Amino acid sequence: MLRYPSLRRPLDILFLVSCIALTATVLVPEIWGNGKTKDYPLWFWAGQQVLQGGNLYPDNPSTYFEFIYPPLSAVLLAIPSWFGKIPLYLCLSFLNIVAWWMTAQFSHAMAGSGRKPGPWLEALPGLVTFTFVFDMFDLGQPNLVLLALMLYGFWLLRDHRGWMAGSMFALATAIKVFPVAVLPYLVWRRQWAAAASMLVFIGVFLFVLPAPFRGFQHNAAELKIWYQGMVGSSSDKGFGQREAQNWSWVNQSIIAMTHRLTRPVNYNQREPSKPVRTMNIANVDFNTANWLVLAVSLGIGLGYLAVMPPASRRTERSDAEELGILFCLMTVASPLARQYYFLWLFFPITVLAHRAAYDPRPAIKTGTWILLAVAGGLLFLSLPLFPIDLQAYGNNLAATILLVAGLAWHMRHPPAADAALPQAVGKLQLDANNKAHSQG
Repeated sequence: MLRYPSLRRPLDILFLVSCIALTATVLVPEIWGNGKTKDYPLWFWAGQQVLQGGNLYPDNPSTYFEFIYPPLSAVLLAIPSWFGKIPLYLCLSFLNIVAWWMTAQFSHAMAGSGRKPGPWLEALPGLVTFTFVFDMFDLGQPNLVLLALMLYGFWLLRDHRGWMAGSMFALATAIKVFPVAVLPYLVWRRQWAAAASMLVFIGVFLFVLPAPFRGFQHNAAELKIWYQGMVGSSSDKGFGQREAQNWSWVNQSIIAMTHRLTRPVNYNQREPSKPVRTMNIANVDFNTANWLVLAVSLGIGLGYLAVMPPASRRTERSDAEELGILFCLMTVASPLARQYYFLWLFFPITVLAHRAAYDPRPAIKTGTWILLAVAGGLLFLSLPLFPIDLQAYGNNLAATILLVAGLAWHMRHPPAADAALPQAVGKLQLDANNKAHSQG
């Protein structure tokens, strides 16, 4: 089902036009304006630091970090940075374009419906998440590339290529740490090769690969400082070098939402000149709130395990729903889940869109379309048209919860014809359907 864009398909042309327009938002200010802002100058600085042998982080891990990602990210940025700002920005835009296309291709191919989507169904997840994609180009963040890497990893797992899949998961983790949440899932599903490969390649990407460029001791020292400043620091003021964002309305992670609801923290702290605004329904101390985060996370994890089918009853369909929930949970489990993190809902939305389009039960199709419409409406509330209070109260998190509920329901209530379909037979059926579609 994977394919290249085609100039014979109107929606593919729309995709290409969108990519050109999004790339223009990056390059035009740099070439004809006052320079592209957001994270792009920081990426160029980090790449130049590697090229010139400078430090990426301050010597004191308690001071402010300009660059908050592991050293591998800077090493990767150094290659296009050697040619200058415009080649770097063009390279990052190209990576986003490829990742956007491949994310859609992998998502539809792994949706578990055994059907080739029509043009509008194929475009729907991209339309729903377009504002998040715009953020990827505008800000220069790598979350779209990470999503494509993770989906490619699971695509490889379908073909029992665990070691290659683990390397993709490791690369995503070494660039931006939160994809590490996939590791417990791999262990639970006994994907031993992928789990072992992920651990091995995390070591390679963090310690071995940067060493020729940074020196082994220099790289190890920077990794230690990065860990102390980003992972090893936490207090009631915040964590991970971005205290003004941790408890504020921009963060809709499980951690942030729990603290905002249980402690009188100012969710408007990004704008200290404005009045303090709180939303807590309880008043507990910092440590108690952390215990509540742990309890909520444990409850969610146990609930996920409870709805997952045993290995003997797994199908292509249930695997898609299971992975959809996993992508939802990885998104909100990240300590800092800003609006653009919810781009990772692309795959769960795709799976549910396939259920809404192809489930043989009319009432279930209608109910799934309604659920998708409500979830899409909640995501829409993140636009600047609406007050920040809606994000403070977790509109994106609420949309994620709805998607998880829909996926869990479908996983536990498959159509009668698919209820006992073993995974191997399901894969053969999917391959047969794809062959028929390609011949047609």
